[in-house]
Parts: sequence; C-alpha cells; structure tokens
Amino acid sequence: MSSKTVNPVMHSAAWRISLWATLAFACGTMLVFIFLHRFVSSDIRQRTNAWLAGEVEVLGDVAEHTPKDALYDRVVSEVAELAGKEVPNRLRSEGHTNDLVFFLQTAGDGAQTLWVGAGSGEPYLNAIRKQPFPPDEPQDVRVAGSAIPFRVVALQIDDGSRIYLGLSERDELRVLRNLRFRFIMLWLLLVLLGFAIVFYTARRMLSHVRDITEAASRIGHSDLNARVPMSARNDEVAHLARTLNRMLDRIESSMHQLHTITDALAHDLRSPMTAIRGKLEMSLSAARHGEQAEPIVAAIEELDRLTEFLNTSLDVAEGKADALRLSRSEIDLDELLHVMVDLYEPSMSEKNMHVTLQSQGPVRIQADAALMHRMISNLFDNELKHVPSGCSIRLSLTVEEDAAKLTVEDDGPGFAPEVLPHLFEQRVKGRQSSGHGLGLAFVEAVVRAHRGGVVASNHEGGGARLTLTLPLGRVIDSSLPIEMTVSGAGPNHR
Repeated sequence: MSSKTVNPVMHSAAWRISLWATLAFACGTMLVFIFLHRFVSSDIRQRTNAWLAGEVEVLGDVAEHTPKDALYDRVVSEVAELAGKEVPNRLRSEGHTNDLVFFLQTAGDGAQTLWVGAGSGEPYLNAIRKQPFPPDEPQDVRVAGSAIPFRVVALQIDDGSRIYLGLSERDELRVLRNLRFRFIMLWLLLVLLGFAIVFYTARRMLSHVRDITEAASRIGHSDLNARVPMSARNDEVAHLARTLNRMLDRIESSMHQLHTITDALAHDLRSPMTAIRGKLEMSLSAARHGEQAEPIVAAIEELDRLTEFLNTSLDVAEGKADALRLSRSEIDLDELLHVMVDLYEPSMSEKNMHVTLQSQGPVRIQADAALMHRMISNLFDNELKHVPSGCSIRLSLTVEEDAAKLTVEDDGPGFAPEVLPHLFEQRVKGRQSSGHGLGLAFVEAVVRAHRGGVVASNHEGGGARLTLTLPLGRVIDSSLPIEMTVSGAGPNHR
C-alpha cells in the first residue's frame, strides 16, 4: 500500500508558510502606510494653518486700517474674496459660489458685522460661538448642515472686533481619501502577488521534501536498496537527502547482518536437529515393540516442536526489527479462511467446538501467502489449545475503507488480566498455558510486516476478541454477506 498522502492545498505546509509570510508583509506595509498617512495629513494640516495664519493677518491689517465708512464693507469683502481665490490646488464647486472659504467679522459684543461666503453666516457664527478660539491657533469647526468641517482661525483687532477666516477641509479629505484608495488597491495587489510568489517558492522547495518522504516510506516497505532522490543544489534539502541516504546505508548494512546471523543460526541449529530426527526415524523403523517405539515418537515430536519454536522465534525477532522478508502476491483472504476452516473442522469437531465464518465475499490483499497461512493456523491452533470444549468461535471478515478487517471472537474464559497489557510480547503467556508464549507475538510480527495492526481485548460477558487489520490490494466481486457454519475452529491467546 502506498504511503503517499494527498493533502488539500490549504492543509499543506507551503500554504501555512505563505499565509504567515503574507500576513507579516501585509501588517508591515499597513504600519508603513499608517505612518505615511499621518505624515501626509500632518503636512497638509500645517500648510493649511500657515495659509490661514498669513491670510488672516492680511485681512486683519486691511480691516484695521480701512476707514469705517460706506466703502468699508465693500473693500474688506473684496479683499476676502480675493484671498479665497488664492487658495492653491483647490477644486471649486459647481457654479460660481466659492464655498471653500468664508470671512466673518463680529463686533465687540459678538454680533455679526460682515460676512463673505456662501449662504448665510448665521450657522457659521453659531458654530464658532460653541467653542473657544485661542489667538492664532486654527480650530476645526463643524457647521450645521455641512458634512465637511472648516479649519477656522480667529484674530482680535484693536477696535474690539474679531475676524474669522475659515477654509473647508473638503480637498484635504479628498486627497487623503484618494491616497487611501490607491494604497489599498496597491496593497492588495502586492499582498496577492507576494502570497503567490512565496507559495510557489515554498511549494517548489517542499516538493523535494515530499519526494524524499515518499521515497523513504517506500524504501521501508519494499526495498532497502533504494535511495531517496538527490538534488543538484547544495542547500538544506540536498543535505537532508544525503543524510537520509547515509542512514539508509547503515540500516541496510544492519539488516544484512541481521539476516546473515539469523540464517546462519537457523542453519547451524536445523542441521543437527534434522540429523537427529533422521536417526530417530531410522530407530523407529527398526523398533519391534510398541514400548520401544513410544519414546522415539515422543522425541521426534519434541524435535518438531523445537524446530517450530526456532522458526517462530527467528520470525518474531525479524518482525520486531521490521526485517521480516516477504514474498508478496495477491491472495484472497476470504478463500484462505474457508480453506483453513475446512482443514481444522475435524479437530474442532473432536472438542465439540462450533465455528461461524461471516464474510463479504472475495477480499484481495497483497501479502506473503506462506506467512498468512502460518498466522491463521496459529490462531486456530491456539483456539484448540486454550478454549474449553463446547465453546463457539466467530470469525468475521469485512472491508473498511482501504483495509481488510478480520475479527476472531470466542465465548471462552478470555485473556488473563495480568497478561492482557503485554499480550504481544515474546514469552508472555497465561499460567495455564503450556506453550512458549510466541503465538500472539508471531501474529503481531506478521501483521506488522504487512503494515497492519492487531488489537486484543476481552468481552464484558466473557470471551476473547482479536481484531486484525491488513491493507488491501484490491477488492473485487463484492457480494452480500455469506455465512458458513460448521462443527468444529479459533485465536492465539491465554
């Protein structure tokens, strides 16, 4: 089963890197713009204040030195209108009325004496009266009926009257509004472009890491001779690939040494045992009486048990080290279970045991046929050894997502509580067991070698349960659940 995982783009590391990098860039540029906006706003405000201060001095000088006769209002009004026309870089309203600048003069008692501007001066005078005006310090004034505030400066003249010069902030706000709009558009464009560049770069860089990860996962499953792909660049990814390949060289060397040791050990032990067994068989053939033959038969059986113990111990050791050698082929797990049930039917019948097999039809897996056969035989042998006569055993084979699930249950005494936490360890067995404690350790080693899992538990009402999960090769010819009942089968336990 391939270890390759296809993650959604939004769950990838490249997406997270791009998101955080873009967020940092966006926050940084936004802070720069806020500073720039405040600087531009402050600069415009200073220019407005300077213009107001200069013009109000001129108007104050004109008002102070112009005789208070019939021409006074006309002279001052014309000077005020001329000042309003000198406002630089200002957009005029539609029509001929200048609504950007107003000039207001009040008497000593605060009554309006002269107004130059659009409309009536009463709303402006009322707005001015609501707030204090320190000398030569422009203030923002909001006039009823106008959404845009005015920047107003006041000047006290010698005759006790006061003049006010106001300048609308409409164009100042328009400049800042245009600045914000253009910045937001440019900011969004830069953020999107930056995100795309960072995402492309990160995804391209991490694709090499993903290739290394997939190659490394395949190596452990199939061939230790394979190596992760190397990169021509002399960067961190290339260093990672070289480090992994050196580590794989050491692992392959260790596995080769392990296989050499186990093969030599098996050969050195099997050869004398085979020779001894041959001599015992010759002695058995020459024996004349049953009493003489019985010890020889017992010795042969003990040699067979010792050979099986040796083979199982070596397989468990290699399985624990993930070094169990597999010869994979496509096998039908459903067919194998039916064959094993038929094979163990006579032995089950002798103990009056009842076995039920439920299956969903053919279930194809890629596995080592010999190891799978030994593993299932191990399960049935242990049911025969540890489950009392007259008990029932239930086998269930199902397909869940991309795995085959084999469940073996019985209504016997179950696993001993002190053994259950250590059930898959070597030489762990119950007090009543006469075995070597390798049964479930071998099952776990075979399942682990096939990249599956096994779980053992007890039923609340009594009985044991083993659940084996094996990766699928492919599933074909699925049909309705089939149930087969025979007299006589069952898991390695207790």
